[in-house]
Amino acid sequence: MTEPSEETTAARSRAGSASDQDRSERRLTRRGWTLLVSGALFVAFALVGFFIPVPYVAISPGPTYDTLGKDAAGQSVIQVNGHEMFQTSGELRMTTVSLRDGGITLFNALGLWASGRYALAPREEYFKPGETNEQVRQENIQQLQDSQTAAQVAALRRKFPVKVLAKTIVSGSPADKVLAPGDRLLVVNGKTVTEATEVRAALNGTKPGQTVQITFKSDGQAERTVPLTLAQRPDGPEGFMGLTAVDRADVPFDVKISLQDVGGPSAGLMFALAIVDKMEPGDLAGGRHIAGTGEISEKGVVGAIGGISFKVVGAREAGATDFLVPAHNCAEAKTAAPDGLNLIKVSTLDEAIAQLENLKAGRPTASC
Repeated sequence: MTEPSEETTAARSRAGSASDQDRSERRLTRRGWTLLVSGALFVAFALVGFFIPVPYVAISPGPTYDTLGKDAAGQSVIQVNGHEMFQTSGELRMTTVSLRDGGITLFNALGLWASGRYALAPREEYFKPGETNEQVRQENIQQLQDSQTAAQVAALRRKFPVKVLAKTIVSGSPADKVLAPGDRLLVVNGKTVTEATEVRAALNGTKPGQTVQITFKSDGQAERTVPLTLAQRPDGPEGFMGLTAVDRADVPFDVKISLQDVGGPSAGLMFALAIVDKMEPGDLAGGRHIAGTGEISEKGVVGAIGGISFKVVGAREAGATDFLVPAHNCAEAKTAAPDGLNLIKVSTLDEAIAQLENLKAGRPTASC
């Protein structure tokens, strides 16, 4: 057995040191890869958070508009031509909700949510699959126009008669090519009609194939009575003419509602109140700053709406002290109403008018 020489021992020592150094370098390399991968993941997450939109919309309080005042173009929101108008004071503000869609990233959404002023909702709750922003805008405009028409009828029928018009005609139905939209319906199946609901009621007990007489008047023409052979109704056993009817005010003057860049049906109540306030003596607002919301039917029934929790906030920020709330929205409104805003529950236009008269006289109002 020979003893290792001093040279051999030194060489082995150097070789061992080199091996340790290589292993150390490899360990550093692994740590470097770990840092590199972690950094890459962080950058990817940041890019997604900052630039990739999420399928959500942001909802917040929107602007309010005084229906007794003027629009952005300086025109009165409510214009009446050919009838006396009365002096008003105060405000009757309609309220809106702002909907932000598109370009909302993950970090945007978190920031909006954390602000406490916005709520986030899945986009599919507000947009149908494949529906574009322009299509939604057009739908909202149509809803606004329908609400304005309903508001006019509801307000004017308090003092004036209504007439029944054909609104739509079903293609290929018995009424098709006989009547046209806008024709005035006078008698259906021997029954005089003074409201739209009476048109279908006049066909109760009829059968498909039965012939009935209908009297109507086209614009600029004399009355006509024609026979219609009824078809099968898709939603009932009675006969079917193939038209829908609507009520319209039968007045010799024009009422126009002028308001741009607003959509949806929920301004109906405030439009109707403004028409009443301008066309009837009494000064409903009475100098107060009143806001409200509510879809309205042609018979003056106030329906529930969406976004009430944002509308009460927007109303208070605009200076309103009292807010007209559809009865079905009262519970939600109470949970969100800011301090200093008096909530008044209403179910019909007449009830809303009565509550405003109570408010002006200092009497208690119906509270949510």
